[in-house]
Amino acid sequence: MSDLHKEVSELERKSATAARLFDIRRIIGGLFVVYGVIVTIAGINPSDADLEKAEGVHINLWTGLAMLALGLFFLIWMKLRPAQAPDPAPDEAPSAPES
Repeated sequence: MSDLHKEVSELERKSATAARLFDIRRIIGGLFVVYGVIVTIAGINPSDADLEKAEGVHINLWTGLAMLALGLFFLIWMKLRPAQAPDPAPDEAPSAPES
């Protein structure tokens, strides 16, 4: 195997890893899970003033749980349908046959 072929194979492998690493679903899902945990914790024991403002609804609790569900949806989606690396571009000009 030539050095060029090994180098191309390694670059393709790195490209696939980078495509999975920077999948936007990971970022969105992670942020929603983190913020969902924070808002859910804030909504577990609300003050009387907060409940009065929200007309008796535990709005932080329900919003936090919805954010957790959405974040977990994105993370599960990412696991079930991982990002594929883009196919390598075909050579633009076919090589001329040697005579």
